[in-house]
Amino acid sequence: MSGIKTTGEKKMMFFSGRAHPELAEEVAHQLGIGVVPTKAFDFANGEIYVRYQESARGADCFLIQSHTAPINKWIMEQLIMIDALKRASARSITVIVPFYGYARQDKKHRGREPISARLVADLLQAAGADRIVSVDLHTDQIVGFFDGPVDHLFALPILADYVGAKVDRDKLTVVSPDAGRVRVADRWCDRLGAPLAIVHKRRDKDVANQVTVHEVVGNVEGRVCVLVDDMIDTGGTICAAADALFAHGAEDVIVTATHGVLSGPAADRLKNSKVSEFVFTNTLPTPNELELDKITVLSIAPTIANAVREIFEDGSVTSLFEEQSGPA
Repeated sequence: MSGIKTTGEKKMMFFSGRAHPELAEEVAHQLGIGVVPTKAFDFANGEIYVRYQESARGADCFLIQSHTAPINKWIMEQLIMIDALKRASARSITVIVPFYGYARQDKKHRGREPISARLVADLLQAAGADRIVSVDLHTDQIVGFFDGPVDHLFALPILADYVGAKVDRDKLTVVSPDAGRVRVADRWCDRLGAPLAIVHKRRDKDVANQVTVHEVVGNVEGRVCVLVDDMIDTGGTICAAADALFAHGAEDVIVTATHGVLSGPAADRLKNSKVSEFVFTNTLPTPNELELDKITVLSIAPTIANAVREIFEDGSVTSLFEEQSGPA
């Protein structure tokens, strides 16, 4: 399939880095276009070489690269690919970052700390990106770090509709694993017509401030609880929250997250958890050691493809989510 799609006088080209080619192929298939052939390799000292096999002159170029591990390598490759498109006289460069690296470093908690999420945005812009598309950023303020259009996509419709179709909604309770996720969990409640509960962490003062106690605010006894988060990294926080729900009488716990980072001890924690199902999207590749029966991966490709189509056709990306804001 050709890597070029034309509409009138406009020309779309779709490019991919090497971090997550499977997702790129899915998005391209949804668009009815191929991924532009690209020669990319590493030199012996780790430097990256990129050259496109087709001319990008005058084209609206879309470049997808998810910031998976090794994260610094794939960010650098994306920057080099943007630079190559700019020097190839691309008409516009839209950077698709399904998982935005360094998103958790979005503010200074203490003195002498960086704001790395802002730095990544500055690097993308300096390389030549005109627009960014990302999925479920860790905080909304990251949208303002880039001096240009940022399309913030949401996986909630995909994840919530999946859970809602398989669980008795009369028994369902949506749970935020901490205070920071309450707004997102509240949107789940609106979509599924379910009540909200919150897992609150605090230090036990009777044990020299060393033990974390998980308090559950809301009724979870006899309920099927769906824990909702934007990402799961090592799995410690979410598994501890699930244990707290079971300790408070939950009948079952399902965990959902847009981004399955799943690093370090995550594999063992997910395997040994009492959680019946972990549901992710494929913004990141799932490690082979985590191909478990209780892990479900849903495709984010249709959402990204719809956004690309709207951008290319000068439509409205926002309308994609306004139409899906009501109950499923």
